[in-house]
Amino acid sequence: MSEVVVVIGDRLGKGQNVAKGVEAAGGKAIVVSGFGADMRLGDEMNAKNATIGISFCGSGGAGAITAQTKYGYKARYGMRSIEEGITAIRDGVKVLGFGFMDVEELGKRITEEYLKVNG
Repeated sequence: MSEVVVVIGDRLGKGQNVAKGVEAAGGKAIVVSGFGADMRLGDEMNAKNATIGISFCGSGGAGAITAQTKYGYKARYGMRSIEEGITAIRDGVKVLGFGFMDVEELGKRITEEYLKVNG
């Protein structure tokens, strides 16, 4: 299996902690820089041929919906827990939309689950 590439877009320009978790689980993390980064998530995923995209904003939806609409990626949004993200990975979802949750555990567990399901 090739490398798991996870693009992270956060409305407030964060995502560095999630990136640490992705890398701890053996993936490659790309954090989209700047405010409103969630809205550029799909563009970055497409440019980098990403495996997974993770979007963060207040509603947990804007960046994921935009990526789904523009590129046809299967998305799930409005998530508020790591467990919801794990279920989404098991269901074959490519873009995960969360409320603000820049925590290392999220990136680590999502990447580990992807490798478990697709490894």
